[in-house]
Amino acid sequence: MDIDIRGPRFGAALTSVVLAAVLLTGSGTLLAWQALCFALGAFAGTGRSPYGRLFRRVICPRLGPPVEFESPTPPRFAQAVGLGFALLGLVGYFWGPQWLALTATGCALAAAFLNAVFGYCLGCEAYLLFRRTTVGLR
Repeated sequence: MDIDIRGPRFGAALTSVVLAAVLLTGSGTLLAWQALCFALGAFAGTGRSPYGRLFRRVICPRLGPPVEFESPTPPRFAQAVGLGFALLGLVGYFWGPQWLALTATGCALAAAFLNAVFGYCLGCEAYLLFRRTTVGLR
């Protein structure tokens, strides 16, 4: 079943705020929260992540019915990529080096910001590229 494209974009906006706060405060605990959100989005689906639930229950009813839909698979892949960067950031925040924490968090923030502001999902595009290259190998 396809999903409303506004949901992942809303999640990316909240993710951008959280990751910016992580960079400003240096809070590994806040990054752990974001990693949990990424994990739920990747493994349970974007609609079951905290941001997806918030969108579905609070925001979506105020926006009206969706007019555009997308497959849930690319956003789930994007959540998995975000999880990878968040986990790298956690390693940096809790065990070092600090540059790893800042770089990984900054990369995740850049990707989330692109999706939130411009509707360009880097993780989704990576998924599509991956699919094109692996389908050609069969």
